[in-house]
Amino acid sequence: QVQLVESGGGLVQPGGSLRLSCAASGFTFSSYAMSWYRQASGKERELVAAISSDGSNTNYADSVKGRFTISRDNAKNTVYLQMNSLEPEDTAVYYCYAKRRWGKGTLVTVSS
Repeated sequence: QVQLVESGGGLVQPGGSLRLSCAASGFTFSSYAMSWYRQASGKERELVAAISSDGSNTNYADSVKGRFTISRDNAKNTVYLQMNSLEPEDTAVYYCYAKRRWGKGTLVTVSS
């Protein structure tokens, strides 16, 4: 079965950094693009970042461009989201997405 398991969320102060991980299993990881989405309380889920199957192409939402970096390690079947210069507006549940399936999400709270 396809499984996507996020980790690395938590409480961080404004201006701080956090690194999220998504461990994938049940499919050929290196054949699929991977994405991170987020959903803040009371808002719609939105695309944050995406990366091609070989890691050569990435795309970011305008709101996170220059602050977040998506990467992947195909040998470990894992995709990462490095988040720097975090703002309170980044507070949300962050989800991993691939092969038309979602992970359960990990909560990121940015607060002083």
